[in-house]
Amino acid sequence: MTDRRLDGRSVLALVTNYGVEQDELLFPLRELRRDGADVTVVAVSADPVQTLQGDKDLGESVNPDVTYEALGAAPHDLLLIPGGTLNADRLRLETAAVDTVKAFAASGRPVAAICHGPWALVEADVLRGKTLTSYPSLRTDITNAGATAWVDEPVVVDPAGGYPLITSRTPKDLDGFVSAIRDRLAQV
Repeated sequence: MTDRRLDGRSVLALVTNYGVEQDELLFPLRELRRDGADVTVVAVSADPVQTLQGDKDLGESVNPDVTYEALGAAPHDLLLIPGGTLNADRLRLETAAVDTVKAFAASGRPVAAICHGPWALVEADVLRGKTLTSYPSLRTDITNAGATAWVDEPVVVDPAGGYPLITSRTPKDLDGFVSAIRDRLAQV
């Protein structure tokens, strides 16, 4: 358990209603909420978010707090984009989700994405000049989107380019990923 309290900090978790990798959503939610952060899950519809394990086995369901349509302009301190191949592929097709990514980057607020989550960053065209990591299959997409470098490291924090970006590769990196998110939120 961390001694860093995150009371008064808010996180927006951006997902679709099917296919998000269970641990990449639930682990950060539980850890950050335990530390006092207010975490809002936003999804396409008010239907439960069906998580998957390994992109194929059904995981836990999570009720979203709000839909993209009802999100409004409430400020959040950090944007969290979990992966899951199906979730990430559908997320980048959701105009409201892509617009949310653009708004966070343009405002200078931190964005944290893991595994396939950076596909939303590719679609939002906010990777120019960034160094990041992801699931290895996104490497070409990321470099084609203008990133300075894709690196094979558990966690990469890049403060350059107008907004802080925190990225990780897979659920195996969740401890370091959440620790980097905590560190960033403590600075807000």
